[in-house]
Amino acid sequence: MTELYADVNGIKICYEMRGKGVPVILIHGFGVKKEEWIAQFVPLSEFFKVIRLDNRGAGKSDRPNEPYFMEMFADDVIGLMDFLKIDKAHVIGWSLGGMIAEHVVIKYPQRIKKLILINTMAQWPPDKSGLEMYKNNQLERIKARVENPEEAYFNSAKMGFSREFLKELKANPKKKFYNLWSAEEMIKISQVNPSTPQDVINQVNALGHMDVLDKLPKIKNQTLVICAEKDRQMPKSINQIIHESIPGSEFIVIKGATHNSPQERAPEVNKAIIDFLHK
Repeated sequence: MTELYADVNGIKICYEMRGKGVPVILIHGFGVKKEEWIAQFVPLSEFFKVIRLDNRGAGKSDRPNEPYFMEMFADDVIGLMDFLKIDKAHVIGWSLGGMIAEHVVIKYPQRIKKLILINTMAQWPPDKSGLEMYKNNQLERIKARVENPEEAYFNSAKMGFSREFLKELKANPKKKFYNLWSAEEMIKISQVNPSTPQDVINQVNALGHMDVLDKLPKIKNQTLVICAEKDRQMPKSINQIIHESIPGSEFIVIKGATHNSPQERAPEVNKAIIDFLHK
């Protein structure tokens, strides 16, 4: 797949585009890049024009060294739409990507068709002690990835996948799950254009200012909230609050799954996405 670049808000944003039809924009999470959507990009492109981008500070997009804010990320998404001459699109955000998507739909409601939020939150806890812990954890991951990429991936995967699935990943890293992805592929991807310590610091700033909970009731766009039943990073309870705050939103719980449910349970998540967008 050919990677392309767009001039957006004074920086270059790297993106890939595949398929035809209504545009669907995929926004990735913290410390990863557009390839994290490995289990959605091709399947969704059978029905839609799918665009996945590297957020600023990630992947092959520019990494301006300054504190980031959610509004910056949201403006980049709209800037990419403007560059591609896309008037309206469906937007799907996972984790940090979901937080960005919330800002996009709140600031630019007329540019969004439908909104899908996956394993995310609307408000970082007022107690910021957890933010410092999260930052240090991400910095440790960077160090571990340099020393031993495979070990670092599986250690990180403990929080992302169910215990049974993780065993299967470790037992056969080459196994192609759902004919879409393997642990071996994800380990290789993690070594290309990885996050730097400064990227982590810049992105953590956005998390520390994350709070749109009181604005969610104003969202009129059709919304689907997908959460993983056993997600310890973005718990079901937090996603349920989002669902209850957005009028008329739909709510799907992926049973037995954790934070990386879009990969572990790709067929189930993809069906939920496609069915919702086709309604």
